Amino acid sequence: TAIPCGLIINELISNSLKYAFPEDGQGEIRIDLHSEKEGKFTLIVSDSGIGFPKDLDFRNTESLGLQLACTLVDQLQGTIGLDRTGGTKFKIAFTEPKDKQRG
Repeated sequence: TAIPCGLIINELISNSLKYAFPEDGQGEIRIDLHSEKEGKFTLIVSDSGIGFPKDLDFRNTESLGLQLACTLVDQLQGTIGLDRTGGTKFKIAFTEPKDKQRG
C-alpha cells in the first residue's frame, strides 16, 4: 500500500509543480492522510494554484502522470475524486488490505 501511495503523491505533486503556479511560482501544496475506521484511509493531495481546467477530465487525459495515478488508485481498489474550488484537490479513498491491517 505504501508504494502505490508514494507514487500517487509523486505524480500529483509533479503535476502541481508543473501547472498550478505559472505566474510567480508561489503557492502551497498539501498532503494529508486520514485514518478512518475499519482500515479505511483518505489521502488528499491539494494545491492553492490556478485550479484544474474545468473542461479537462482527469480520468481520460493524455497526461501519463494522471493516467498512472488513476491506475495506482485502481490497484489499491480505491476511488479518486477532484475538487476544483480554491485550487486543485485530489481525494483518494482506499482500504488497507486485510492481510496488512494493523491489529
